[in-house]
Amino acid sequence: MVEKSKRITGFDFARALAIFGMVIVNYKLAMGADGNGAAWIINFTGLFEGRASAIFVILAGIGISLMTKRARITKDPTLIKKSKHTTWRRAIFLFILGIFLYIVGWSADILHYYAFYMFLSSFYIVASNRTLLYSFIGILTTAQIFQLIFDYTKGWDASFHEYPAFWTLAGFLRNLLFNGFHPIFPWLCFLLLGMWLGRLDFTRNDIRKKLLWYSSFACIVLEGLSFFLIKTISPYIGRDIAIYIFSTKPMPPNLFYILSSSSTAIIVIILCIYVTEIFTKNVITKSLILTGQMALTHYIGHVLFLFVLAAGNLLGSQTLYISLMWSIVFFIIVIIMSYIWRSRLTRGPIELLMRKYSDQ
Repeated sequence: MVEKSKRITGFDFARALAIFGMVIVNYKLAMGADGNGAAWIINFTGLFEGRASAIFVILAGIGISLMTKRARITKDPTLIKKSKHTTWRRAIFLFILGIFLYIVGWSADILHYYAFYMFLSSFYIVASNRTLLYSFIGILTTAQIFQLIFDYTKGWDASFHEYPAFWTLAGFLRNLLFNGFHPIFPWLCFLLLGMWLGRLDFTRNDIRKKLLWYSSFACIVLEGLSFFLIKTISPYIGRDIAIYIFSTKPMPPNLFYILSSSSTAIIVIILCIYVTEIFTKNVITKSLILTGQMALTHYIGHVLFLFVLAAGNLLGSQTLYISLMWSIVFFIIVIIMSYIWRSRLTRGPIELLMRKYSDQ
């Protein structure tokens, strides 16, 4: 028999923070506010670039491992088949949602990528930890080689915000696999890492402490090494090329970015688990947990809210103060809505639809 695991609400808390970070980054992009503000706000909003979405994907991997735990442990062919089919249906659901968002004008969508991550994850349900590790290394290495030998700018417009070639077969595949906002090579690494993390016992404090210290050490080393290499090698190969290879920014998602973002994601997730345990009865903690449990609904909502902002002529040529303010306003709204909704129903509206479709 496989015991049912107690829900770790720290994952939901972290998911809520990830959504908030994604909103900050996406509203900055949509409002054309990038770099338009004082140094402190440029640096603050820059912290979330590629980091919040990495947490989101890693948490998805954790969720997949928890969802398929019984199939993995029992090795029951029927359970494995059922888990695969459920994962495939959810992938189809997310792909349709993502393409819908792309059609209505949200070219920075992550859901259609997320759908492919989920589909590929179905083939790792009963894979060993070693297989997950080797796949992580292989995908990351392949992605780094791609970035060195292929043209990363191909398919993008001059602003690097739109991908006109997306609707061609070659453009779609190139965007999906190589140079989109969240390409499979190497973004699948985040999901695989999440699947590995989802197999750990997060109720054990010794495991949490090890993860926290190792990740903190890795983050400091990687960020320091990135800074050092860019500074010392720039005079020989040019600053742009040095940044392209050694930066920890999300585009291109090179080796340093993936490893550094993985480290910071683990730090945030562990800290969120501690916070939810220490402040269990706090109303803000409870509200953020409920918000994280409706993350998919809120992701859709944050795109739809952009239409409201567009109606008020707030998209394009805004300051970072304005984009950050509206990010906070939206997040406050969804926290209140989550609290009200979840007091009546067990899941968010989009989550309910996905479950109804996939859990057949």
